[in-house]
Amino acid sequence: MILLKARLGALAATAASIPITLLGLAVVTFFIGRVVPIDPVLAVVGDRAPADVVERARIEMGLDQPLYVQFWRYLTDILSGNLGRSVMTSNSVWEDIARFFPATFELATLAIIVSAILGIGLGVLAATRQGSWVDQAVRIFCLAGHSLPIFVLGLISLLVFYAWLGWLPGPGRQGIVYQDMVEPITGILTLDAALANDWPAFWDAVLHLIQPAGILAFFSLAYIARMTRAFMLAELRSEYVTTARAKGLSNARIIWRHAFRNTLVPLVTVIFLTYAGLLEGAVLTETIFAWPGLGQYLTVSLLNADMNAVLGATLVVGLIYVVLNLLADLLYRLMDPRTR
Repeated sequence: MILLKARLGALAATAASIPITLLGLAVVTFFIGRVVPIDPVLAVVGDRAPADVVERARIEMGLDQPLYVQFWRYLTDILSGNLGRSVMTSNSVWEDIARFFPATFELATLAIIVSAILGIGLGVLAATRQGSWVDQAVRIFCLAGHSLPIFVLGLISLLVFYAWLGWLPGPGRQGIVYQDMVEPITGILTLDAALANDWPAFWDAVLHLIQPAGILAFFSLAYIARMTRAFMLAELRSEYVTTARAKGLSNARIIWRHAFRNTLVPLVTVIFLTYAGLLEGAVLTETIFAWPGLGQYLTVSLLNADMNAVLGATLVVGLIYVVLNLLADLLYRLMDPRTR
């Protein structure tokens, strides 16, 4: 009974933190929209609009009201699901996000799968061979992943694999031949092409994914490998590992069944938060590879002073981060008996 109350209390505390976090996010996005040196009225009516038109638009948008009134209106709009209308596309911000987010989801999901598999493998390999040339090579690899700017890697990748060798296609999500040939069902191009049995379009989409997903995976796996190595080294120095070796257990069993199993708990949090970062929109990667995702949408909206789009997308990004953080916390509690 006490254990059940403790679990319910922990879940209630976690659930209660969500609306507080979202309220804080709403406050931050609202004041960002008010302090940036961009006039949303001029973004709508234009710089050369007459003064009376500007003033009328300001009144219609409610920007003549006190800040607390504007915030209350902003909050009620958010709660009703209204993120406003994009000046750039003339669509509702929700429609734009629904159109651009699947491309980011496709890119980020492939990147996190590759980075998790390779990063965990490299981290375990380095930890079990601490001080060897393998360990040094993995550490240099991780350092390169953290140090090299992502836009530099993207440009080098395009120069080598697209311009010089011609092995991979250039920027964009799909070649000109296959543009708009696949009917969007989920918005995830590879999945939609597979559902339509359009395998030439599917493989074309896969080839376009390799470079941007590879760049993001390299950046992410460097962090995952470094954290895996650190977690594994801590476990391999534990007393239970010394006891297992004294009992004559095989090295593979000690590493994978005992040490690695205990590293899975903190690794879940690392991987989920890394994935959340990728889903936020890899702005530089999407810009370099002309990838029509959420990151590029945010960048173009900001350059066009489309504050409804910027604030709405920022709010959605924050919501994604909160949800994934919550899922990581729940998995952490399920996997670690000490938190139950």
